Amino acid sequence: MTRYADIPKPIRSGLVVVDPDHGTPQRVIVLQFNPDTLERSIAPQSAGDSGDAGGGGTGSGDRNEALRLKGPAQETWKFTAEIDATDQLEIAAPDGIHPQLAVLEMLVQPTTAQLRAATRLAQNGSIEISPIEMPLTLFTWGSKRVMPVRLTELSVNESAFDVHLNPIRASLSVGMKILTVSDLPAGHRGADLYMAHLVQKERLAAAARGGGLGAPGLGGAGLPTGRG
Repeated sequence: MTRYADIPKPIRSGLVVVDPDHGTPQRVIVLQFNPDTLERSIAPQSAGDSGDAGGGGTGSGDRNEALRLKGPAQETWKFTAEIDATDQLEIAAPDGIHPQLAVLEMLVQPTTAQLRAATRLAQNGSIEISPIEMPLTLFTWGSKRVMPVRLTELSVNESAFDVHLNPIRASLSVGMKILTVSDLPAGHRGADLYMAHLVQKERLAAAARGGGLGAPGLGGAGLPTGRG
């Protein structure tokens, strides 16, 4: 007879804010519920994106570039996260889910200290003020998917409130861009983490069972040569 204690506790997905200089986690944001679906888009950085030249083609690209890549593929993720204070009645929530929402919103907001520092530089006559650098953010989806990301979209739909109008239930549409070595400077901790993520993907690809030429109907004849 199966006991509830024997059922493995599911791993939660989440976000980890990391100090890029020291690699120490500054905050761990665990999603209350794992999203039901993930939407991923992977676009290769092809050198010959403009098409082929001549021979019936409509583009003006270089034929020598057709199979070349300029760098890692650009990958984006989208998912919907749910936050519900009524599902955690044992935890006091005098502010509803304001704190959980604020933590996620601060991933795309500079702090007041950073804004004041930028204002002081402007008042002191600094000609050029560098854009504010945010902490390194990692998205985790199990042990095989840990990758540096930048949030590109955060849409909040609050659907229930307490008597003080604190939100107690919300769904969040989250969009992220995976940061690659093309996005980060050499030696950046995020670039190293992306390389580790890519190595993991290579290991998984190597573990996939390959097929034979017979499956697509190329068994005896082999590959076509294009010669008459």
